[in-house]
Amino acid sequence: MNKIKTFSLILLASMQFLIAQSDDNVPYYELPEYSEKFTAGTLAARMVDALGFRFYWATKDLTEKDLVYKLNADGRSAEETINHIYDLSKIIVNSTLKKSNSRGKKDEMAYEDKRSATLKNLKIAADILRESDDISEYNIIFGEQKIPFWNQINGPISDAIWHCGQLAVYRRATGNPINPKVNHFTGKVRD
Repeated sequence: MNKIKTFSLILLASMQFLIAQSDDNVPYYELPEYSEKFTAGTLAARMVDALGFRFYWATKDLTEKDLVYKLNADGRSAEETINHIYDLSKIIVNSTLKKSNSRGKKDEMAYEDKRSATLKNLKIAADILRESDDISEYNIIFGEQKIPFWNQINGPISDAIWHCGQLAVYRRATGNPINPKVNHFTGKVRD
């Protein structure tokens, strides 16, 4: 029964993703409408949605100059930061899919493909969480180790939000700030 429920949730998430696509075929141009009820699942989903919205705008229309920018020689470049957020998105979605994470070979993708995959991972995870009655079942799994969902909040989700802020600062430093019509408080884009 759990496999049917998981498959149904993934199918629903995929259908919602297709409906909610923006002009560049990825979710989170704007935040989805919030849930009418407060549950652990709807709250966790909204956190992931907020991350998706911030990542969408922090990474939209980056130039090569933006991607190679780094604050200093010891820090990550914007592109390396995007790679890190992508890895965090895999941990987030794997948790909701109840899949183990591997520390193997890194995915080699172009910036736009990695951006798209990150946003899609977040959308799938948020949609599953939104429908969940018990988010404690979504452990972070590394091999035999199962880490409770609590660590998802203070770990990958918060870490990725933190890094979106870094990307926003990097963009300003390179002269390519985020669209000023984006309102992070409302999750909408002003006309």
